[in-house]
Amino acid sequence: MERIVGTVIRGLRAPILKEGDDIVDIVVDTVLKASQLEGFNINDKDIVTITESTVARTQGNYASIDDIAKDVNLKFGEDTIGVIFPILSRNRFATCLHGIAKGAKKIVLMLQYPSDEVGNQLVTVDQLDKKGVNPWTDTLTENEFRKLFGYNKHPFTGVDYIEYYKSIIENYNTECEIIFSNDPKTILNYTKNVLACDIHTRFRTKKILKSNGGEKIYSLDDILTRPIEGSGYNESYGLLGSNKATEKSIKLFPRDCQPIVDKIQTILKEKTGKTVEVMIYGDGAFKDPVGKIWELADPIVSPGYTKGLEGTPNELKLKYLADNKFTDLKGEELKKAISECIKNKESDLVGTMETQGTTPRKLTDLIGSLSDLTSGSGDKGTPFVYIQGYFDNYTE
Repeated sequence: MERIVGTVIRGLRAPILKEGDDIVDIVVDTVLKASQLEGFNINDKDIVTITESTVARTQGNYASIDDIAKDVNLKFGEDTIGVIFPILSRNRFATCLHGIAKGAKKIVLMLQYPSDEVGNQLVTVDQLDKKGVNPWTDTLTENEFRKLFGYNKHPFTGVDYIEYYKSIIENYNTECEIIFSNDPKTILNYTKNVLACDIHTRFRTKKILKSNGGEKIYSLDDILTRPIEGSGYNESYGLLGSNKATEKSIKLFPRDCQPIVDKIQTILKEKTGKTVEVMIYGDGAFKDPVGKIWELADPIVSPGYTKGLEGTPNELKLKYLADNKFTDLKGEELKKAISECIKNKESDLVGTMETQGTTPRKLTDLIGSLSDLTSGSGDKGTPFVYIQGYFDNYTE
């Protein structure tokens, strides 16, 4: 019988994982149990993905605001700190800011506008146009910003992040000055000691600051790269990828992920005889068309994956073939002609017309986005995702 169904994605329900749980055994047991109860076979090149949150939780990779404060103070001492380009997020940055403020005497908080790096708006572009403000050249003080734009709450959270972040800083009797600029060099007019809080542009930001007279220049991936009195840490990403755990603690991005995915793959191979690819994923890499928010607040989509997930797709565009190369064919003749093209396609199709419109993104970014949308961030209770047929094509 001809196969009709292509890719299949299943969110797998799992126990609520806690520190000390064996993530490898739980993933393997969940996959095998799902296969048995739901009646699907485990095949070569199936994929199981695991949320980074569950991995970090089982590792106990947590840190308190006191831990953050101690590391910030070790790096900056009593100097005024320029805290620049943070994203506007209660979950992602606010708890970190508690720790930063607790470890500082004075903070100059420099916010990007009209929106932060991932698209959270302080004001709209239309408001900028109406007031004649150029965000690429104009630096605004807090008073100037308020006079121009008043008080604006985030459309999704209902929070005025300017007031919210200021209140966090001042709660620790730390002096706070707020400015608005998109030029990293602006902060050097206020202090030479800077904590860059941007995510994907952090390397450029630090390079600009260092080459223009900055002295103590760090970014979030430089904070908690080692334990502070037994705290959690991440040697590669520090505070980047962290999430709020409690009012006074954060869960850090997981570490040592490669041994985990490799071990899961090995055990599944032993138990099923099949080579299943395994990946740990965080935020998906996609943008919300309504709120204009880019989802990827983690430094990368996947901190660990097996070798079969390296690279990018190598696919032909079926509608291009149908509309151009085989415009005179239809039905079984068209199906046969396209199938032959797929079977005989080159190993590297980059730049060919037959691939235009396909997505030249990393497999891990695509699969991570698919997994993130499947598992969600709420109460679905499916921290593992099982994907079948992802690498299949029209001929299979």
